Amino acid sequence: MDIVTLSLFLLLAVVLSGVVSRLLPSALPRPLVQIALGAVLGGIAQIRVELDPEIFFLLFVPPLLFLDGWRIPKDELFRDAGAILGLALGLVFLTVLGMGLFIHWMIPAMPYAVAFALAAVVSPTDPIAVSAIAQKVPIPKRMMHILEGESLLNDASGLVCLRFAVAAALTGAFSLTHAGMTFAWMAVSGVGLGVAIAWGTITAKSLFARRFGDDSGSNILVSLLIPFAAYLVAEHVESSGVLAAAAAGIAMSFTNVSSGVKAATRIRRQAVWDMLQFTLNGIIFVLLGEQLPQVFAGARATVMLTGHASLWWLGLYVLAIVAGLGALRFAWTWVALRLTLFRQRGTPGRASPPRRVITAMSVAGARGAITLAGALTLPLTLGDGTPFPARDLVIFLACGVILSSLVIASLTLPLLLRGLALPVQDGMSELDHTRVAAAKAAIAELERLQHEMAEGRDDADQYVEIASRLMDGYRSRIDTLEGDFDSDARRFEDVERRMRLAAIRAERRVVFDLLNSRAIGSDTAQRLGRELDLVDTRLSAQS
Repeated sequence: MDIVTLSLFLLLAVVLSGVVSRLLPSALPRPLVQIALGAVLGGIAQIRVELDPEIFFLLFVPPLLFLDGWRIPKDELFRDAGAILGLALGLVFLTVLGMGLFIHWMIPAMPYAVAFALAAVVSPTDPIAVSAIAQKVPIPKRMMHILEGESLLNDASGLVCLRFAVAAALTGAFSLTHAGMTFAWMAVSGVGLGVAIAWGTITAKSLFARRFGDDSGSNILVSLLIPFAAYLVAEHVESSGVLAAAAAGIAMSFTNVSSGVKAATRIRRQAVWDMLQFTLNGIIFVLLGEQLPQVFAGARATVMLTGHASLWWLGLYVLAIVAGLGALRFAWTWVALRLTLFRQRGTPGRASPPRRVITAMSVAGARGAITLAGALTLPLTLGDGTPFPARDLVIFLACGVILSSLVIASLTLPLLLRGLALPVQDGMSELDHTRVAAAKAAIAELERLQHEMAEGRDDADQYVEIASRLMDGYRSRIDTLEGDFDSDARRFEDVERRMRLAAIRAERRVVFDLLNSRAIGSDTAQRLGRELDLVDTRLSAQS
């Protein structure tokens, strides 16, 4: 009962964080609200959570990495692969090496392996926190795609580096050659296992559904189990579970195209995963806040590990680490963007990225859920049973980096993002190309179907009239996207969309009013409501 009650309190705190963050007049990001609510639970309500590192990691990390890989735009990921790989791999390895040496130099009492572990913990970024911070100031789409791709890959690379650092701390030995070979094996096998498990599971489920039928509940449940299966199988063969979970998510977006999942199932599955993402991220930040009173209470004992007596030294260490991370990210971002997004076409030279773009990308590297998850998964003891060296200090510094990066981003990012734009691709957008191609395919199918259905019938003209009316709508879409469409026409198109959306919502209100007055049954109301929701979702997505 204690575990159930505790879980309910955590879920209630996550729900309240969404309400409070919307009621506050300032653009205070939701993660900071969740941390504050967690601190209230831990400090005032005296609620204590004993976290088992392995269970905590298993419950939170695989589904979050899986969902990141599943939802990240693949074309944008490949288009900006140079910038993403530079930030996700090069910057992570530079951060682990540079910050590890810097942290050990700053705190000599912290062993090298533990210093590198702390550097690995603070290397991944969190786009969920950034998007929450900038919810009132739109982030340029291309910047958000780069941040999402970077976060997906640096989560995996940072956690793999953390594994090596912890292994070095437990064994007291480290071989660069052995580490390189192990990393190659973990990367290749982890990605391969993740892809194979996702593809095999979806393929088997699709074959079973075609023969025996299927239902949305089992489809959603299977998607929830895939990241855990990929993670556990990879860890069982001593591969990288985090890479397997991320790779399984990426593979899902490709295998899902031909899996025959119904539209209603996809909508429900998306809603379930949205809820799960909100819940898991929220619980992690609430747990961070809940741990803070205990971490701060032990700060006096923690500061003794650094060879000082004043608690102010801990704050100085946090600021120094944040400054070091910011300097490394600023310099590396300038190099990565100059060689990728801002290269001058047709000339051997390079265009220097604007300072505001570099600063915004640097500030957007806020730390969040994965950093906390990595810090809390440090082992409690070494192989001989002695306490893991400086574990409390690592957790304290990681929490300080998370809080500092979130506060800095919440104060500066909205100002930096206002009016900011990145280089865009020329010509018609990919979305418009896709809509034109889909409309042409629909017209061709309507022409074929009208001849097939009208052949030999006395009322063939009715079939032709219906098909012509439908094709006129698709031709209008093609003319709108391919032709010269002035601003007035686009404005009236938006007016039409808003009117249709208002009409759809009026229909839905009437349906539920009839249901409440018992004029219609619940089955009829659910069927009509589902149809109206699909149209509402499509129209809302066009805004």
